[in-house]
Amino acid sequence: MKIKCVIIDDEHLAIQVIENHLKNFDHVEVIATFNNPLKAYPILEQEKIDVIFLDINMPQMTGFKFIENLSYKPLIVITTAYREYAVKSFELNVLDYLVKPIPFDRFLKTINKIYQQVYMNNATSDVGLQQEPHIFLKVNKKLVKVNFSDILFIESLKDYIKVNTTIGDYVVHKSLSAITEELPQSSFLRIHRSYTISINKITALEGNTVEILNKKIPIGRNYLKITKQRIFNINDDTKN
Repeated sequence: MKIKCVIIDDEHLAIQVIENHLKNFDHVEVIATFNNPLKAYPILEQEKIDVIFLDINMPQMTGFKFIENLSYKPLIVITTAYREYAVKSFELNVLDYLVKPIPFDRFLKTINKIYQQVYMNNATSDVGLQQEPHIFLKVNKKLVKVNFSDILFIESLKDYIKVNTTIGDYVVHKSLSAITEELPQSSFLRIHRSYTISINKITALEGNTVEILNKKIPIGRNYLKITKQRIFNINDDTKN
C-alpha cells in the first residue's frame, strides 16, 4: 500500500509544484487536491490519509483552524510563503515547515521524514506498509533508495558525504549533520565531526576507534563519552 496524501492550497500553481515533486516517489499517492480546505473534510472522514500538505493563508479557513478541527490528525506538512508562522506550526506538532518556492532538495528531506514516521515510528497493522525502512538519496540527479539496514557508515567530504553501504557507495551533496538528522537515532550515531555510523554494524572497538568491516573509524574526543554509552548501553550517570 502507498502512503496516501492530500494537498490543500488556494493557489493552483502551488499544488502543481507539490504534485510534480511527489511524482518522483512511487510509494506516495495523491488522493485529492483542494483549493478550499472546507471541502477536504469529507474525504478525510471517508479514507485514512497519512499526510496533508497544507497552506496557512487561505480565504475560507486558515491552515491552523483546519488542523484544530480535524477529527484525527495525519502527518501535517505546512507549505507557505511566510516564515513567521513556523513557531506556531511546530506548537501544533506539524512534521515539517516548507517555505515557498519549495526546492526539490528541501522537499526530499521532508519525504524522508515522512517515510521514517510511517514505516518506523507509527505502529500499523497494514501489512502493505511493512516494507524495509529506507531513505532516498539524490545521486547524480537520480533518486536512489537506500535501506537503513544496508548503511555501514557515512563520511563527510566537505560539501559532500560518502554513504558507505553493503551494496556500494554513494556520494551525495549534503552535509553530515543533515543526513544524520534524517536517520533513526536508535540505529545511527555520529562519533566524529567527519563520521556517522550504524551502531549495529560495529564489529570491534579498540581504544578510540570502532571497526566496521575492517574499516577503522576514529571516535572524536567530544563524542567519546556518548559513543561508549550508546555502544555499551551505559546510563548517563554510570562512571566510565
